[in-house]
Amino acid sequence: MPEEEIGPAPVTEPAAAPAEAGVLPGPIAADTQAGAHEASHATLPAEREAGDASSSPGGSPSLAGDSPSSVRAVAVALAGWIVPGLGHALLKMWGRAWAIFLTVGFLVYLGAGMRGNIFAAGGEDAFSRLGYLADLGAGSFYYAARMEETTGADVSHADGDYGTRFLATAGVLNLLAALHSYEAARGRKA
Repeated sequence: MPEEEIGPAPVTEPAAAPAEAGVLPGPIAADTQAGAHEASHATLPAEREAGDASSSPGGSPSLAGDSPSSVRAVAVALAGWIVPGLGHALLKMWGRAWAIFLTVGFLVYLGAGMRGNIFAAGGEDAFSRLGYLADLGAGSFYYAARMEETTGADVSHADGDYGTRFLATAGVLNLLAALHSYEAARGRKA
């Protein structure tokens, strides 16, 4: 077999059909065959729906969220929300797990120690409801702070106001960490 020249090959018509069906001669054969392969597997949306219905047992359409990896990812995220850092610990991301646990714990400790407002469910206005959701994001640390709060919030001083912000920051940080553990459990870039 003669050696091929480096550079663009001249375009010529093949003299005879190749021996194997679907195989093209020349340097562009791989690219053309890959395109033909992709085109042969391209489906229309209606065909995809019909394929989905027949792909699961019993002919009923399967939900993408019901796969074992999705269920595991949701469980990891819930564990990470309930106990800050646990989701990452379950994924063996030890450094992140400790960083999240210590950071969220320190922010809750600092916020409660500064007598920040720990919002309760059923607030009168939108700010109270949003504050409750942000505080609740700290998971079990929220309930620990609620149980330890005996004297109530003191937001008349700057310390109490900053404490309220620290508590909300802890909750939002933990929610973001739980979302990150969900994405990491699904195998997305983390």
